[in-house]
Amino acid sequence: MSENKEYVSRSDELGNIHISEEVLASIAAAAALEVEGVSALAANLGRDIAELLGKKNLAKGVHVHMDEEKVTVDLSVLLASGHTIPEMGRAVQDSVRNAVESMTGLEVAAVNVTVAGITFPQPVKE
Repeated sequence: MSENKEYVSRSDELGNIHISEEVLASIAAAAALEVEGVSALAANLGRDIAELLGKKNLAKGVHVHMDEEKVTVDLSVLLASGHTIPEMGRAVQDSVRNAVESMTGLEVAAVNVTVAGITFPQPVKE
């Protein structure tokens, strides 16, 4: 395993399964982007600057933490105007939790959603 990556490891009767935290973040990012009204992920410059310098990360704005056997996901999103923030936040939480749990078998302890901004439709130029 690479020294620069964090892995979640699970053992079963046939051996070990290692899942990169980067993979967990990608799953969470894809699930969040599938929610109608989420226009993009928002990079958190304070946390993501090191990643920008060191490696490409398709899930900018998504951070995964493991505590024993539970996953905590922190993500920042941009919402399209016209959507209710609490409803959208809950929809993102549900989507991310379902995707991570169904694809990995890991339990999700929390999905913390930060709405970093609102996007507005571009005016049509004639």
